[in-house]
Amino acid sequence: MSDIDRKRASRLMNDAGIDALVLFQPEAFRYAIGAPAGVATMWGRAGAAVALVPALVDAGVAAIVSDHAAATVRRLAPDVDIRAHRIWIDMLDIAGAQTIEQIDEAYRRTGVGGPRPETFDRAAVFDLLGDLLRERGLSNARLGVDLEFMPAADFEFLKEKLPQIEWLDGSKVLRRLRAVKTPVEIDRLRKASQAAEAGLIRMSQIIRPGVALPDLSAAWKAGVLAAAAENGFSLSGHWDYISVGADISDMAAMVTPGALIKADVGTLVDGYSSDGARTYTFGPPSRLAVNVFKALETAFYAGLEQIRPGNLFGSIHAAMLQSMRRDGFGEYCRGHFGHAVGGSVGIEEWPFFSADNQEVIEADMVVALEAPFYGQGLGALMIEDQFLVTANGAECMNRLPRGLIDMAEA
Repeated sequence: MSDIDRKRASRLMNDAGIDALVLFQPEAFRYAIGAPAGVATMWGRAGAAVALVPALVDAGVAAIVSDHAAATVRRLAPDVDIRAHRIWIDMLDIAGAQTIEQIDEAYRRTGVGGPRPETFDRAAVFDLLGDLLRERGLSNARLGVDLEFMPAADFEFLKEKLPQIEWLDGSKVLRRLRAVKTPVEIDRLRKASQAAEAGLIRMSQIIRPGVALPDLSAAWKAGVLAAAAENGFSLSGHWDYISVGADISDMAAMVTPGALIKADVGTLVDGYSSDGARTYTFGPPSRLAVNVFKALETAFYAGLEQIRPGNLFGSIHAAMLQSMRRDGFGEYCRGHFGHAVGGSVGIEEWPFFSADNQEVIEADMVVALEAPFYGQGLGALMIEDQFLVTANGAECMNRLPRGLIDMAEA
């Protein structure tokens, strides 16, 4: 099922003067169609899969996918108008076949046989797109493309193949559309956050002197997988950035008394990634570490107070940076103090809590607020939580305490 709010999409496209979005990025395709784009997207080129989202709310969404992925897309998105193109894989249903001759007959009967492209035929896909646009009355339309993804060579070829179309950059429309989450997206992000936090609980239980960083990572993953299984959902991925001790780059470091242990982690549910972080020690940390963390904690709460509908993303950055300045950090200057989360290419999704960002915070955005400090020779400290923006402020999706946690006292 598509994650797009069609009414919001229509409003954003109309405001931008766009008649439809034509999306090529695999993550954008999945967002629009509700099904994966298929293996042919591995080369990162435009044309392996295409999603068409008209501005007219009542006009159906359409997709062009490989013949290898078409059955899956039809099953997951039965209401989508689907066109298929050939890729290099000649998958064949040979149920009941007993001989090679019968296999060959199956190729002829099903139409699977015959020449296939080396990977996929970009020209053939753009021809199918042209046919689809003609059928939809969009042959001379203004269409928005996700140019933040599309390779320049592919865009030039698209314009050559379909010159009558006025091709525009639809990236900003897509970003704004994705920034406000549907209930289904919010549920995925909530589950992902809960699983990641369960992993932190498991990881924290083994923190003691002599435990190596890889063991902490393995414990975190075990906790994540157990939580997902226990709660009846599956993960499409997970990631962790754990550091131990004063040398932040030492991936084989072992826990020592008072050493800082930073765990910045996330899991993915249907491609939607959570993002959160906690800092631990075993035994009292240094006075410097305590003072730095105290400043980060104060800044975190200064930013959190600003997360509410109507405020600007830049106001969070300003509040947190001013807090750090008040605590003596005259040169500390983060590029951003957090970001939206979702199902786009990376963990961190636009918009960001960055300086002078004029984007307005809206209800049903899901954001990660972070206050980090990386000091080679001291270690890494970080607080990060995930929030759902509500009509009145921000609802935290995390439950673990935010303090600098000494596991020797736990």
